[in-house]
Amino acid sequence: MYPQYRKLSNNKSFYKIVSKDAFEEIQLVGSSVITTNTNASKYPEILRIKDMLDGVAPFEISTEAEYDSQNKA
Repeated sequence: MYPQYRKLSNNKSFYKIVSKDAFEEIQLVGSSVITTNTNASKYPEILRIKDMLDGVAPFEISTEAEYDSQNKA
């Protein structure tokens, strides 16, 4: 089931969900690429992962190739 890949509908953030309580995020801010790792320990973070997995707007399904291509940007 994991990893799962999601992105924001504006194509500015890409997510690699590695478990039910952890994900990696690549944010595109101007010409910068910011990568963060999040371990969901608080309720809002847990809900965010659930929304990502459920495909609730603004989250959309993405692919490993699309996620990996952002790391090289």
